[in-house]
Amino acid sequence: MELSDLRIFRTVVDEGGITRAAEKLLRVQSSVTTRIKQLETDLDTPLFLRQGKQLHLTPAGHILLDYAKRLHALAEEARTAVQDPHPRGVFRLGAMESTAAVRLPVPLTRYYQRFPEVDLQLRTGNPTQLATAILAGEIDAALVAEPVAEERFDHVAAFEEDLILVAKKDHPPIGEDNPLPPTMIAFEQGCPHRKRLETWYEQRGDMPRHTIQLSSYHAMLGCVVVGMGVALIPCSVLDTFPEQHLLGRHKPLAGLDKAATLLIWQKGAMSPKIDALIEILSAQGQSHIRDGRSSSAT
Repeated sequence: MELSDLRIFRTVVDEGGITRAAEKLLRVQSSVTTRIKQLETDLDTPLFLRQGKQLHLTPAGHILLDYAKRLHALAEEARTAVQDPHPRGVFRLGAMESTAAVRLPVPLTRYYQRFPEVDLQLRTGNPTQLATAILAGEIDAALVAEPVAEERFDHVAAFEEDLILVAKKDHPPIGEDNPLPPTMIAFEQGCPHRKRLETWYEQRGDMPRHTIQLSSYHAMLGCVVVGMGVALIPCSVLDTFPEQHLLGRHKPLAGLDKAATLLIWQKGAMSPKIDALIEILSAQGQSHIRDGRSSSAT
């Protein structure tokens, strides 16, 4: 059953017969008759009682007419929603934990205030998980650390994070001439900051003997305070830690000390809801969004 069949069916009912319906639809009568017969065959029930040249709805026809009106109204509603430039409906946004905790409270509050017709839903994960969720249609957009697969995603730069290596307060200096600590504290595989710290070890021709894998930055920092290992984290996260005075800060190697956070979405799938978030991030000066979006988004 197709909407076009239901439209022909409704026109026959509204016009009172095949002849007038054909004129209304700019079709030949035989075409309208064939489509009605096909619809009756598909439903396995007659829709009209034929009395001479008059057509009268059967009980089944009355039921279908009600559904046809509702389906057409819903189709028009869907068309309007798709073409409406104003953000509305469900917006499924993904973000890394640090971004969700530190960067998003203010812009999301403003998003709620400006667009109350949007049902904003937030999901956290690492960049690999979030990118996979976008491609699977589970979320609409996500804030992730670079790099991204530019052939599959459009993106704009949203934030730039300064990264710092933290160790126990009395830990000896950590730098090019000093050995790296044997234990690394990090998120699971897929975390870009973990990858940067592993790269630092690799560049020194070394690898950590132990990796403590946790799912919370504050849990990681708590472990660092007691001397269990070192962690590479955004400075914006460290600034929210109440016991930061118990930590020592060590600058990472050049090239590993900054990380851009990007807002990404599936290539070609820009929507008013995503565009509204970009505008809010840009308006409050938290983004480095370029005019015309990113080169991959144009």
